[in-house]
Amino acid sequence: MFQLGKTIVSEDIIEKEFACNLSACKGACCVDGDAGAPLDKEEAQILKDIYPKVKPYLRQEGIDVIESQGTSVTSEEDGELETPLINGADCAYVIYDEKDVALCGIEAAYRNGDVNWKKPVSCELYPIRVQDYSEFSAVNYHKWQICDDACSLGKELQVPVYKFVKDALIRKFGEDWYMELEKIADSK
Repeated sequence: MFQLGKTIVSEDIIEKEFACNLSACKGACCVDGDAGAPLDKEEAQILKDIYPKVKPYLRQEGIDVIESQGTSVTSEEDGELETPLINGADCAYVIYDEKDVALCGIEAAYRNGDVNWKKPVSCELYPIRVQDYSEFSAVNYHKWQICDDACSLGKELQVPVYKFVKDALIRKFGEDWYMELEKIADSK
């Protein structure tokens, strides 16, 4: 671990390699697990505001869950905000392409220019998870078996985790923070 500004960063994000392999995993991170995507208060408000423009992209099951539970929910386990789930599995914002790959309905609306917000930063950051504390944020690599193919592809392509999620790290922490991260990585 090392400190970078007000973050404590796991060296795994520099040392481990990762590149999503959607053809292998079919977007399993959006449909497996027992919690929705983590959100901050600002993101929860954005979801509420853009929902009418995102709704046409969503599956009926997702629409039904969102309209009964809300565009975001509070986790019973930790009291944190997250996206709602369909039957405790799929994120309510998941859509599927013609190859049955799980994709993000929010991102589809973004790519078509209907909204100007890509998706929750926690989704874009994956496999990095950020835990905010009062004095600092912990920036950690999350190893999940469903991403084994992404780890293999990352190793083959020689793409460190931090480079794979560069845009998301800049979105979360800023360009200066990322440039300092690169300097640390280059010195190792």
